[in-house]
Amino acid sequence: MRIKADLTLFAVAIIWGTAFIAQDIAGQYRLAYLFNAISFLLGALALLPFVPRGQPITREQWKWMIIAGLVLFIAAALQQIGIFYTQVANAGFLTSLYTVFTPFLLWIFFREKPHRLDIVAVIAAISGAWLLSTGGQGLKLQQGDGLIFIGALFWAAHFVILGKFAARYEPISFSIGQFLVCGLLNLTTGLLTEPLTALTALPLLGAIAYRGLMSVGIGYTLQVWGQNHTPPTDAALILSMESVFAALAGWLILSQHLTALQITGCAIIFVAVMLTQLKTTPTHR
Repeated sequence: MRIKADLTLFAVAIIWGTAFIAQDIAGQYRLAYLFNAISFLLGALALLPFVPRGQPITREQWKWMIIAGLVLFIAAALQQIGIFYTQVANAGFLTSLYTVFTPFLLWIFFREKPHRLDIVAVIAAISGAWLLSTGGQGLKLQQGDGLIFIGALFWAAHFVILGKFAARYEPISFSIGQFLVCGLLNLTTGLLTEPLTALTALPLLGAIAYRGLMSVGIGYTLQVWGQNHTPPTDAALILSMESVFAALAGWLILSQHLTALQITGCAIIFVAVMLTQLKTTPTHR
C-alpha cells in the first residue's frame, strides 16, 4: 500500500507540473480569469460524485470555504497573469516558494516559531529566484516572475487556511466549495475584462479540460488518497517534484530553454523547498 501511495503522489506531481503547459497555452491567448473560471468550476463538477452523503455543510464551513476560495482566486490569478510574461519553468519553481513562505506566516499569525532551517531556506530560495528570473544579469525580477512570486505568498496563505481550518471539515465538500467560490469570482471578473470568443479556440479548450479535470479534479482526489497512506514528510517531498516536472515539460513540449545559471537557480529553489518540507505538512495548491 505504501509503494502504491508513493507512486500515486508521484503521479499527482506529474499532473500538477505538466498542467503549467495548459496554463501557458491559455497565456498565449491572454486569458487568465475565464481560463481559471472554467478550470475550477470543471474541477468542482468532477469532484461531486465523491462527496459523502449525509454530511450537511455548516455556516462555519461556508465561511472558511469562502475565505479559502477568495485567497485561491487571488493566487491563481497572479500565477496565470504572470505566465503571460515568463516561462513554464520559472512559473513552476517560483510557485513552489509557497512551501518556504508558509512557516513564516504561521509564525506571524499563530506564533509558531520557524525552525532555523526555514530561515536558511528563505535566503536560499530568494537567491535561487533571482538567478532563475534574471540569469544573474540584473537586480530586478521580470514582470511575470514578480507576479508569480507575490502569488506564492497567497498560495502560502491558502496552505495555512487549509491546514488550520479546512481540516475540521469533510475534505471533498470543502474543496468543491472553495473551487466554486474561486471559479465564480474568476467568471465574474473574466466576463468584464476578457473576450468570450477566445474560448472557442480548440487548443484552449483542450488546456481547460486538462487543467480542470486532471489538475484540479483528479489531481486533488489522488492527493487526498495518497497522503492517507504516506508519512507527511515523504508526501511533501514527492509533491514538491511538481516544479521539476514543470521545467521538464516546458523544455520537452514548448522548447523553453534555460541557461546554466537559471538551472542553478532552479536547483537552489528545489533544495530550499525540500528543507522547509522537512518541517511542514503538505496540502493542496
